[in-house]
Amino acid sequence: MAELIDLAGKTAVVFGLANKRSIAWGIAQKLHDGGAKLAICYQNERMKSEAQGLIDELPGAEGFQCDVSSDAEIEALFVVLKEKYGKLDVVVHAVAYAPAEDLRGDFVNTSREGFRIAHDVSVYSLIAVTRAAAPLMTEGGSVMTLTYFGAEKVVPNYNVMGVAKAALEATVRYLASSLGPHKIRVNAISAGPIRTLAARGVGALGDMLKAHAEKAPLRRNVEQIEVGGLAAFLASDLSAAITGETIYVDCGYNIMGF
Repeated sequence: MAELIDLAGKTAVVFGLANKRSIAWGIAQKLHDGGAKLAICYQNERMKSEAQGLIDELPGAEGFQCDVSSDAEIEALFVVLKEKYGKLDVVVHAVAYAPAEDLRGDFVNTSREGFRIAHDVSVYSLIAVTRAAAPLMTEGGSVMTLTYFGAEKVVPNYNVMGVAKAALEATVRYLASSLGPHKIRVNAISAGPIRTLAARGVGALGDMLKAHAEKAPLRRNVEQIEVGGLAAFLASDLSAAITGETIYVDCGYNIMGF
């Protein structure tokens, strides 16, 4: 049995749980295994039932509704989190969205509204939740978000989301600089493609998964729980000197030329 990273005494808020395929679910499981106290957030009432069913599988974890595109909902959530937990140690931002029509076809046809939505939900929300969490991270802590290789290289059908992920990675660096004096670390996990609810909006996802498995040095695709392993490390004191980084969990795909 693999040794667990000790997260006892830490409280983490995880954004982005939709279903059992969510990367947020793999992360939540690993944080829970390490002993962290969990507040797990889902977007809306429609997603509540399936999300809550998963949350109930993690004893002690609690579910909260929060649409990260709403400042009012973020503010209300953190009022509740402050009352319930007092302080926070870890923030996991596993949220991304772009309209389906802007994830297909030719990138030059990206709509103005699609561009705005992709950056609002996928990038600005990290700033918004981190700003709300920072006052509760009184002993420092760790903030992490999810990115993808399409931020660096052109991936067919990833389109505006690739541009948003590039902005997200830059945001991680600026937040790391801004919050470093408060002992708050900010990092991005660049996971290989996974069949999540969000990923289903990307055209030819099956081709993407096949290409990764064929070309990655480990000759396979990554699993949610493996992304969770890195998240547990970043949540722990073992990563105390790591901030502003984009760290890959993609079976080595990003190192390959062709």
